[in-house]
Amino acid sequence: MVLNKYRSRVADAARDAAGDKTGGDKTGIDKAGVEAGAETGAEANIETMLTPTTPPMWIDMVSPTPDEIHSVEQSLGLEIPTREEMEEIELSSRLYEENGALFMTAPVLYNATTEAPATSAVTFILTRTTLVTLRYANPVPIQAFARRCERLPGLMASPEVVLLGLLEQIVDRLADIMEATTVNLESVSHRVFPKTRRSGKSGGDYEEILRELGHAADLATKAKESLLGLHRLTLFLSTQARLKKNPQARLKTLSRDIASITEHGNFLANKVTFLLDATLGLINIEQNNIVKIFTVASVAFLPPTLIASIYGMNFHILPELDWEFGYPFAITLMVLSSVLPFWYFRRRGWL
Repeated sequence: MVLNKYRSRVADAARDAAGDKTGGDKTGIDKAGVEAGAETGAEANIETMLTPTTPPMWIDMVSPTPDEIHSVEQSLGLEIPTREEMEEIELSSRLYEENGALFMTAPVLYNATTEAPATSAVTFILTRTTLVTLRYANPVPIQAFARRCERLPGLMASPEVVLLGLLEQIVDRLADIMEATTVNLESVSHRVFPKTRRSGKSGGDYEEILRELGHAADLATKAKESLLGLHRLTLFLSTQARLKKNPQARLKTLSRDIASITEHGNFLANKVTFLLDATLGLINIEQNNIVKIFTVASVAFLPPTLIASIYGMNFHILPELDWEFGYPFAITLMVLSSVLPFWYFRRRGWL
């Protein structure tokens, strides 16, 4: 349970000036202009940080405790949605305005580099003075943006700017994931369609290829799910009059980026489908070749089996039964009857 609080340089300067005039304490402010505090259940400290005079520009709530949620609700005068409400897919439950605050929920991809990528709902609550993010996972872009804020305090100019920066960071991360998936699919494509003919056992190769294609399809699907939620979120933001000209321009750029990445995601989905069909087709071809070999072998050995069966009946009326060269004659006949079909099949190109 972590409650991170970030203040802008402007708020810090105002508080420092007030401290100089009154001789008050100026502790608790990072010299870089951004404060990142983390408490687990320390309600008193949280109340101190959420003072009306210097409200945090961004409050990042990671798996918060009920006490932390209650403290933020009391300080900002809003009702934070529960985890069950965040998971609802209805548009009215994910994007709405209440008492001047905008509540926006979108699925964000995390664990993209592992074998089990997943999405988790992240709620963005935008008030006049503060942006609150509520999440129960640790997506890489949110952590990366927090580190950027420590290096570049200008990213904390306003809650709207922080929100747009977070959304841009998430979209950039999705673009990177799409690019990495494209590279992986190119590698899989070279293995599915090698320049030289396959030789030896390839069952293990196909099994690994199918596993990689399944992972790529799962990753692309979850990325598209996140892009869809972000697209709905940006459309909702674009209808808000509180956003000024500059945020509106950034929103348009963000919407175009989301649309282009979504198209790339459709391309990846089609490529995964093509490679999957091609791999399954090649597996069927190899299985058919194996069945054909067994079929040809069984047909080729039918005449020797027939000859052996005839001379194995032991009837006294068999002409060759008492013949001195009967045994080598039968062996030679069986060999010829098996070699000739193989020669014929190979000449016809069946082997």
